Amino acid sequence: MLDFREIAGLADRLPLADAASAAAARERQASLTKPPGSLGRLEELAEFMAAWRATPRPEINRAQALVFAGNHGVCAQGVNPYPQAVTAQMVANFQVGGAAINQLCRVSGADLQVIALDLERPTSDFTEFPAMSHMECLAALNRGAAAVDVQADILLLGEMGIGNSTVAAALCCAFFGGAIRDWVGPGTGSDEAGINRKVRAIEKGLARHHGLGAMATLAAFGGREQAAICGAILAARTARIPVILDGFICTAAAAVLFAADTRLLDHCLVGHASTEPGHRRLLQALGKRPVLEFDMRLGEGSGAALALGIVRAALACHNGMATFAEAGVATA
Repeated sequence: MLDFREIAGLADRLPLADAASAAAARERQASLTKPPGSLGRLEELAEFMAAWRATPRPEINRAQALVFAGNHGVCAQGVNPYPQAVTAQMVANFQVGGAAINQLCRVSGADLQVIALDLERPTSDFTEFPAMSHMECLAALNRGAAAVDVQADILLLGEMGIGNSTVAAALCCAFFGGAIRDWVGPGTGSDEAGINRKVRAIEKGLARHHGLGAMATLAAFGGREQAAICGAILAARTARIPVILDGFICTAAAAVLFAADTRLLDHCLVGHASTEPGHRRLLQALGKRPVLEFDMRLGEGSGAALALGIVRAALACHNGMATFAEAGVATA
């Protein structure tokens, strides 16, 4: 069980990247039958996986994908063109295999679980109250942590929730400042009037909830799916499981942990750069480089699932290529 008071100090007790495994992976890359550095980012990803799995030749035998779904009280402010009933309808679509994430997990070899978090009980409207009490937030955090399979070799995270692009923008603005409009985008298809409603809702929320610590800010603005994502990230770190985050909303949820301690996201990759306008600003603030840029903004974990294929390719080259000595290729 995770507790708010423990999270800020967790980085001092959680596993670190294994430097010896990373060095051994680097040494192997230098011996493979290719010019040094010629596989570019694939070499970096292999070293990243080696460091976090604490083995020079990591493999992905079990990839777990978790998609958390929640509903949001701020939808009362007209921040989304679709009703909240769509969240449950999309969860049902996930469960019968009809969504993009189902197809992408199938082709990338990830086991998908969709976890609906009290959809019948939306969070409170953050323009008037904290979205969650500390206990509600903690309960969602621990549900996310409990969902992680500690036998997995990599974890993919995604979300679903009508209104949660507004929540993501509010969290980013609370943590990193700047103009609200720089963080707000169309989400599921808001027009200019809808974007203006998002901005006004976030203005009200920031005026009401300010000067809070990272976890209290999560409770003030976040949804249950954002809290669950944080819990899953921490549980993965405890088990030395690297994480692939999805796009803007998922990365904004992870930013809560970054605000608590920047080291808490060291084991996380970002699957892709979303076309939501706040995502590039957020990636810059976090110092994260996305694996892919495919002009996507779907959510659902879709970018993380697509990026898994690249990570698998990196490890296939790392583990399967012959060394110069094995191939009998002269190096001088």
